Formats: sequence, C-alpha cells, structure tokens
Amino acid sequence: MNQRDKIVRREQLAEMAKRWRSQGEKIILTNGCFDLLHVGHVRYLRGAKELGGKVVVAVNSDSSARELKGEGRPHTPQQERAELLAALQDVDAVVIFPEKDVAAIIRELRPEDHAKGTAYTEASVPEGALVRELGGRVAIVGDPKDHSSTGAIAKLGNARKIKK
Repeated sequence: MNQRDKIVRREQLAEMAKRWRSQGEKIILTNGCFDLLHVGHVRYLRGAKELGGKVVVAVNSDSSARELKGEGRPHTPQQERAELLAALQDVDAVVIFPEKDVAAIIRELRPEDHAKGTAYTEASVPEGALVRELGGRVAIVGDPKDHSSTGAIAKLGNARKIKK
C-alpha cells in the first residue's frame, strides 16, 4: 500500500478494519498530535507494531491539537503530519480526527490493543476504561519519555535566541 493510500477517512477505516479482522489480523490503535515527528514517536510506533497487528494512528486535527497544546500549535499542518506518519513502515493506516479525545474512534474501531507511550501507565491512560469495557487492552510501548515535540520546539526557540 502506498503512503497516500494509508491516510483514510473514518468510514474507510471501518471497512479496512473489517477486512483486516476477516484476514485474522488484530487492530492496534495509537493516537496523538505528532506535531514535530521525532525519534520517540518512531520508537513508540515500532513498539505498537511489535504487539502484532495492524497499526492505526489517529492524529488530532489542527483545531483539536490547538485546543490541547495551546495557541501557536500545531506547527505542522494536519495533512503533513498524517503524511509523515503514513510514510513509516510500522504504520498501516492514519486517520485525522477533530475531537479532543479519541473515545469516538475507540467506540467505532474497537481495537484489540490501544497503545500509548511511556508517559502513561496502564492506569493513567484517559481512554483506558473505555478500551477495557469494549474488550480491548491498554499497552504501554516505546522508549522512556526522553523526547517530545514541546521540548524540541523549546530547544529550537532557545537556539534562535542564542544566534541573535
């Protein structure tokens, strides 16, 4: 599947998930803003793929990312964030969602696994109770939370100040 075909609408995603399950695959859902793609994201998505199944990345739209991260964010437009994620080998599908949280997609997709990064614990994942209620499990994956888009943006800002 080429990278542009990996970026889908929610209706397409539901059909893909149905087809994948009929082929014996499980669905692994991840989500986030992914404002500036960094190695922590890559390791987190690789960890999700290692759970064994099709990895679906739900990306916050520009408006929901702004609501979560504040004015001036995201730095990268939603379509470009989706395209970068779709280019990764460990990602099978990308969907952009406008809600502030991923609960509606969890209800629609009913993933077997909901993968979150190591900034969370199984108990602290906001959607964890919903995932378990629908028969799925929460999986914490990736490397220690040593990387973040917010941290990278701050470093870039400091570097610009030093050069002036």
